[in-house]
Amino acid sequence: MADPVLDAVLLLSFGGPEGEADVMPFLENVTRGRGIPRERLADVAEHYLHFGGVSPITGINRALIDRLRGLVDVPVYFGNRNWQPYVEDTVAAMADDGIRQAAVFATSAWGGYSSCTQYVEDIARARAVTGERAPHLVKLRQYYDHPLFVAMFADAVTAAAQTVPDGARLVFTAHSIPQSARSRCGPDLYARQVAHAARLVAAAAGYDDYDQVWQSRSGPPQMPWLEPDVGDHLKVLADRGTTAVIVCPIGFVADHIEVVWDLDHELRLQAEEAGVGFARAATPNADLARVAADLFDELRTGRPPARVEAPNQPPLQGFSVDGVRCTPNCVD
Repeated sequence: MADPVLDAVLLLSFGGPEGEADVMPFLENVTRGRGIPRERLADVAEHYLHFGGVSPITGINRALIDRLRGLVDVPVYFGNRNWQPYVEDTVAAMADDGIRQAAVFATSAWGGYSSCTQYVEDIARARAVTGERAPHLVKLRQYYDHPLFVAMFADAVTAAAQTVPDGARLVFTAHSIPQSARSRCGPDLYARQVAHAARLVAAAAGYDDYDQVWQSRSGPPQMPWLEPDVGDHLKVLADRGTTAVIVCPIGFVADHIEVVWDLDHELRLQAEEAGVGFARAATPNADLARVAADLFDELRTGRPPARVEAPNQPPLQGFSVDGVRCTPNCVD
């Protein structure tokens, strides 16, 4: 799609509560239709309430937008799936402002339903709500092996390594998904992309040996999810005599609650109790604006995708127009 006329950029994200009163309504939005007991929601709510009911993600996204506005020459809008500002309202506002065609940057680098397809559905739903006035929305591609993305995590690993003893074990982690979701959108697409990105970051940071695990599973215990779990893996490392770990949350582009609670709080406490030194590598957060700006330029100029060249690259997907899936059968 070389040299399209692009009037704006829409940052499309997951959303997060910004106060204690927001927490339960937000979680109800996230889990709607999934039959999650209210008692389970109350347990999860405690994670947010530990931080005053505020998820860091919304503030990070606003900082990202501020930076992005300095990198592109078009207006930048903000819309979420699960909390204000809702993407439906944002797309309607874009129509009111006369926006005709916008690039959409989703705050997820990966393929898979929650990581990609659901954002495509968000685009389709928002356009349907606005109707004929809705601008065309061009979702930018996945970026798990973009050179800037890889460099950001590699630099973060290097910085984290300075805070723990030499010889610390490098452990990459990403959000687990049900085993049943692995083969949709291509065989093991999400898991392959995460593994590939971990290889790239490890190599860029100078590591030949590392581990890649999963975290933050949910759902009934009898449902198999991707393993090993990071907590279980930490126990194994401690039993082997590992003295310190560097945990790199490669699956998260920003400090979601799964990072600041599941890793910074729960996993760090587990490491301390096991006598294992702990460092968590930073996520890109607002610096991700540089990736968004480069993808925007890539779309507008039609130049080839920027990727770290490496053997066995997983497919690069995620580009779509007006909420039409880039792969027709991609449902997970």
